[in-house]
Amino acid sequence: MLPILAITFPFFALVLCGFVATRRGVLPLAAIPGLNTFVLYFALPCMLYRFGAQTPLAQLLDPVAASVYLLCGLLMVAGTMVVTHKKWGWNDAAFGALVAAFPNSGFMGVPLLVALLGAASAGPVILTMAIDMVIISSLCIALSRLGQGEKGVAQALRNALKGIVTNPMPWSIALGAVASACAFELPGPIDQTVAMLAGAASPVALFTIGAVLARSQCNQHEHVAPRHYVPIALAKLLLHPALMWLACQVVMAAGWHMSALTVTALVLVAALPSASNVSLLTERFGAHGGRVARIILVSTALAFLTFSASVALLV
Repeated sequence: MLPILAITFPFFALVLCGFVATRRGVLPLAAIPGLNTFVLYFALPCMLYRFGAQTPLAQLLDPVAASVYLLCGLLMVAGTMVVTHKKWGWNDAAFGALVAAFPNSGFMGVPLLVALLGAASAGPVILTMAIDMVIISSLCIALSRLGQGEKGVAQALRNALKGIVTNPMPWSIALGAVASACAFELPGPIDQTVAMLAGAASPVALFTIGAVLARSQCNQHEHVAPRHYVPIALAKLLLHPALMWLACQVVMAAGWHMSALTVTALVLVAALPSASNVSLLTERFGAHGGRVARIILVSTALAFLTFSASVALLV
């Protein structure tokens, strides 16, 4: 267990540094959007492009892995909606479902799993990111508008599509896949520039997660009882990876091939804490930001132990 903690500790320590720096006022709140912009539009797309370009196309387009991951994500969304929509309404329940099913695979998952499992794990992780950004997010945004009739759902889907088109991460994944298929290599100086930006992605992204979590706590003044957010955080950390492992076993028992590395990567992605960018979507669509922020905070704090335990069981 100690060797695993030695690998995972720096990642969660960087999140804690960002959190403490923001809460103590060392990092001004006004600086957080700049950090987010750097990570989202420069560093992380470069990292995803490089991993995508260096990963065999078959791993980036693995239909079995994609189907298993999508199925588990849909089950998490459906289960959360069934349990919460009567109490919270469609809007709050939909974003509760999204935060229960959407792991922090971009800012945390890719660098952490590559450190644990090697560069070959980047393919399955990038595949899960594409599914979450394109399908799971769009579905939950559409569900959030069910109380507003067909026009509300249609508008939500248009907004989701616009978000996908303007998000550089899906494009960087797609360009990386094309480069992998064509065996394309960037010219030396450009490749070095992309490599430098990619190298900054992991530390800045992790620090930014902590800063965003601290900001969300500063902005939320209403009291939220633990029973309204702790169970969903635990479902994200425990139920989601358990469901993923079970689905992989069923698929392999049915005769479909999945490598041990792919299974491990999928389960560990599911064991990651909730994605911090869900809080931004929650604010945009007027859902209960306090509850979602607390789910993200609790899942991130507990993940240091639960994720490390998952690694100990699987690796």
